[in-house]
Amino acid sequence: MKWRNARGSKNIEDRRGRSTARSGGMGIVGIIAVLAFGYFTGIDVSSFVSNSGSTTVQQGSGEISEKDKQAGAFVSAALGYTEQVWGEVFPDQVGKKYRPATLVLFKGVTQSPCGNASGATGPFYCPADRKVYLDTDFFVTLERRMGAKGDFAAAYVVGHEVAHHVQNELGVLSQANRARQSMSTTDSNRVSVMIELQADCFAGIWARYSAERLGALDSGDIEEAMNAAKQIGDDTLQRNAGRRPSPHTFTHGTSEQRQRWFARGYQSAKMNQCDTFNANQL
Repeated sequence: MKWRNARGSKNIEDRRGRSTARSGGMGIVGIIAVLAFGYFTGIDVSSFVSNSGSTTVQQGSGEISEKDKQAGAFVSAALGYTEQVWGEVFPDQVGKKYRPATLVLFKGVTQSPCGNASGATGPFYCPADRKVYLDTDFFVTLERRMGAKGDFAAAYVVGHEVAHHVQNELGVLSQANRARQSMSTTDSNRVSVMIELQADCFAGIWARYSAERLGALDSGDIEEAMNAAKQIGDDTLQRNAGRRPSPHTFTHGTSEQRQRWFARGYQSAKMNQCDTFNANQL
């Protein structure tokens, strides 16, 4: 992805490098152990951290390195591309002005209205404050442990999380999450898959516009995004963690589904083609 001379986003909230104060709870050794377990198994352990009885005053994990600065510049460029694309697509296809999301950069652990954000949770979007939370160390995990290499694999992650913000702006996210509250775990997981696959489809639209309207993509970038979609499919993650894939536990979709819906968005460039909730086949 062509990002070094791109117009960066102003909607970055950088919490890296702040000091941290904790009291009580399981202690830093216990927290690190829990986070490591989450990293290597693919299980969300944020509830263990947030309920450990500790109090976080501010987030941070030390000085900002040159590598951190480069990662921040990259994320800013990727977020800027999402703002340019959805600033055009949203009014054109929805008839409303697009309100950009804020992206929170952090290192280690930070707080959000949706619970603690950490390396164990991975990047996520919190609809309560309309912010994406991202520890750029996840990009290292994405490449080294998940096999998703390339800068556009990382950009795909940003595009996917911003796509959840697009869903929130549409009202889709709140409606789906309300419905999940009265469902069985299996049915709730299925709706979660619908949410995630639609976000993949929207990310595909973003990639298409970034390529054609902004000239932001390099040769091989779409292949990098497709590989990333494959590597973070529920079945692949469970298999790589040494577990037998259990479809009823899937919350994001299989590798094949994630690739197919991303490709559908990229090929159609139409938001109405991303209606996973009424699709005959996920």
